[in-house]
Amino acid sequence: MPFYETKDGTRLAYEDYGSGAPIVFLSGRGLTADQWEYQVPFLTDHGYRCIMPVRRGHGQSDRASTGYDPDTLADDTARLIEQLDLRDLTLVAHSVGGGEAVRYLRRHGDERVRGLLLLSATLPALQLTEDNPEGAPDAVMDETLALFDADYPKWFADRAQGYYATHLGNNVSPALIDNEIARLLSASKWATAHVALESFRADFREDVRAVQVPTLIIHGVADQSAPIDLCSRRTAELKPDAVYKEYPTAGHGLYVTHATELNDDILDFVER
Repeated sequence: MPFYETKDGTRLAYEDYGSGAPIVFLSGRGLTADQWEYQVPFLTDHGYRCIMPVRRGHGQSDRASTGYDPDTLADDTARLIEQLDLRDLTLVAHSVGGGEAVRYLRRHGDERVRGLLLLSATLPALQLTEDNPEGAPDAVMDETLALFDADYPKWFADRAQGYYATHLGNNVSPALIDNEIARLLSASKWATAHVALESFRADFREDVRAVQVPTLIIHGVADQSAPIDLCSRRTAELKPDAVYKEYPTAGHGLYVTHATELNDDILDFVER
């Protein structure tokens, strides 16, 4: 696995497969490049290069004590894109990766980017504030962090069925769930908690409004981790020129449960 070094000296891992026009995948909180194992073979077979950075504190990347704010994480992405001299790329960002993607575009511009796909993204602003009455109260995040501290693995295990919306008929085996939990636990608890908190506090509304590249927004209606009314339906209102799609039976883990539909949508988007 190759590595690159960020501007603050943190050593980060990434994976790089295929050739052709590049697609950069930004993973959800706690997840690594392995998240995209149902997308990469399909897209490389169709002539695309897939690059997946591993966020600091996650997987094989350094477990830094700082740098989990959106600005630093966006700069980490920029460092890899510049080091590999990627151009005409498509950003595909899941969950908290959506904030990193739009912040990257705002801080570093879109000269190298041809398109943005926001997948179950935790945008545009999660925290309840005076000017964001649709947000969630601080108590929601306080409870999540308390559960992290009490029993980090149990927090994931208790939410696995909802993550994949298995109650709507999505067939996910116990082995797959166990494997995903193991991947999530490869991230340090410190990193997971700080990414969650920083993402919750961040306001990406102006970042979304500033996006100029063609954008596709996809979200599962049954998403319990990033409720669609709080997230992508509001994002679509801020970005009315984006193509917006809802998957009626999908949860947050739609990259697994709806991989065939999602892969077709990604391919259609990058080809257009």
